Amino acid sequence: QVQLVESGGGLVQPGGSLRLSCTSSGSSFRFDTMAWYRQVPGKERELVANITWSSLTDYMDSVKGRFIISRDNAKNTVYLQMNSLTPEDTAMYYCNCAGRTWGQGTQVIVSS
Repeated sequence: QVQLVESGGGLVQPGGSLRLSCTSSGSSFRFDTMAWYRQVPGKERELVANITWSSLTDYMDSVKGRFIISRDNAKNTVYLQMNSLTPEDTAMYYCNCAGRTWGQGTQVIVSS
């Protein structure tokens, strides 16, 4: 069973940056579409960004130009570089593998 372990969340001031990491235990990582979602209490989980096996990427409109998703297949790791953070980016961020497996989440708080 694939396990995903996220890290990199924390407290950051508005305008700051964070880089989230998600490492997969799966042997087929290089073939999997990986994604980052986020969720705030009382709202549905929403797709932030995804990256295919061939590194095609897609982003939700509100993060375009600020967030960058990337992957390192040699490390079985997907990253989310988050720049110009705003309080509206505050959420629990989850890694997803191939639409099936979820990580435990990492909290991002953007506040002064």
